[in-house]
Amino acid sequence: MSKETTIEDLRIRSHVISEGTSRVPNRAMLRAVGFSDQDFQKPMVGVASTWSEVTPCNIHINELAEKAKKGAREGGAAPLIFNTITVSDGISMGHEGMRYSLPSREIIADSIETVVGAERLDGYVAIGGCDKNIPGCMIAIGRTQVPAVFVYGGTIRPGNLDGKDIDLVSAFEGVGQHNKGLIDDESLHRIECHACPGAGSCGGMYTANTMASAIEALGMSLPGSSSHPAESAEKREDCYRAGEAVVNLLEKGIYPKDIMTKEAFENAITVVMALGGSTNAILHLLAIANTLDVDLSIQDFERIRQRVPHIADMKPSGKYVMQDLYKVGGVPAVMKLLLEAGLLHGDCLTVTGKTLAENLAEADSLKEGQQVIRPLDNPLRTTGPLVVLEGNLAPEGAVAKVSGLKVSRMTGPAKVFDTEQDAADAILSDQVQAGDVVVIRYEGPKGGPGMPEMLSITGILVGKGLGEKVALITDGRFSGGSHGFVIGHVAPEAQVGGPIALIQNGDLITIDSTTRELSVDLTEEELERRRKEWQAPPLSSARGVLNKYARLVSSASKGAVTDS
Repeated sequence: MSKETTIEDLRIRSHVISEGTSRVPNRAMLRAVGFSDQDFQKPMVGVASTWSEVTPCNIHINELAEKAKKGAREGGAAPLIFNTITVSDGISMGHEGMRYSLPSREIIADSIETVVGAERLDGYVAIGGCDKNIPGCMIAIGRTQVPAVFVYGGTIRPGNLDGKDIDLVSAFEGVGQHNKGLIDDESLHRIECHACPGAGSCGGMYTANTMASAIEALGMSLPGSSSHPAESAEKREDCYRAGEAVVNLLEKGIYPKDIMTKEAFENAITVVMALGGSTNAILHLLAIANTLDVDLSIQDFERIRQRVPHIADMKPSGKYVMQDLYKVGGVPAVMKLLLEAGLLHGDCLTVTGKTLAENLAEADSLKEGQQVIRPLDNPLRTTGPLVVLEGNLAPEGAVAKVSGLKVSRMTGPAKVFDTEQDAADAILSDQVQAGDVVVIRYEGPKGGPGMPEMLSITGILVGKGLGEKVALITDGRFSGGSHGFVIGHVAPEAQVGGPIALIQNGDLITIDSTTRELSVDLTEEELERRRKEWQAPPLSSARGVLNKYARLVSSASKGAVTDS
């Protein structure tokens, strides 16, 4: 039921506009967009929409924003929709466009912060779909510190080809299969035409679904909303309820800092490990924590990994997609299982105004006989699959995702490339053989710039049957859709003189996910000799967004943030 009146105190910021004769000009402009006398007595609640036609992840968010606006209005607020950008990771993958992907996270956060600050909004709903606008929204929520709720735009339906489910990663891997002669032109074209059947984010436990699940565990989205599909009545209801929930948070005086505590981040990490999520979760959760001055480090991920089993048989290394998880109980059912096992902090506050344990008491358990989530006593792995590696090649750490891998250790000669394209060309022309360790450098936050993802190259390796026969090391990133023996986020990066800049062809590199080693068989004296001869290359962008980003951005081990 609509609220006819609201408490004046809910206008925690907008009162500077809605009161006083000196603010007549301000109110005059708001009347032009539909405000009435009554609206000025209500809290102003924004809806930060990432709607765009450039990606299926966000193509439907305009409709969802309207639902959130309706919920906020009927909850007692005066709502306003505003937009920010998005870029598509899938479309920008494998070429120069990918350099803009991670910087877009900061642009999104900056733009939402700017609107919320300038318009003196009292609270807002943020709706994100593709990989970077999800953490971008959350970084903004951490900075602005007004009551807020995040809503995930939802997962895409699986594509279907000849009775078999496929997705975007099938298309990337199809390129490698085609290169090896396993499929012909027509088969590759049919994959292209069937992989993405509609609105929503990529369907496996890739970065978007990983981050949506993490944010629900963090307490910043409504229960169940991370696993509701994009094209569903439940997703529209999520948005309506989120609009109402912001008003409830204002009434209760609950702010993001009250919800996103160190324990809440530990819950998020626990869910990521259990689900076998994307390596990008490490980067993004570190960045969100930075906005709140929460003392979260890369070592916290390793500490939690040691006690959390991997139980979700989901793509890219498993069988199932997010829609399958939704059908058997969704993220709340997984969290309920983890809570009952003592792996979550149940007393953490959430955007419902209730604790995590109170929310999960109302959630259904996993359906009997389901195959998506394994029992805790029979996991896919007894520990989480996102491993933090260290050694003389990565003094500040590196990240490997080992889910589904049969090989845990490799020592091989380095094949060194200073660009992703050079490495891709070498792999496609069979210059990389089983046993090689491919090193792709100058692709870090500063050196890329923008720390580009490498789904194209990992897809080619898997498609050519080299996924576990060749190791790939980079100071760049990997998509949540990447799998194989891949290690990213090597820090310090090459651009600042990290050891990865000093590697030469033929150097023996060892990767061991059991002992968490990433090292090169060189003495410290030899590394120091090479360091003295090394010179930093000029930044690849002299002006514009990428240049500003490269000058400001921190190490990947700190979340690649620009406002530290």
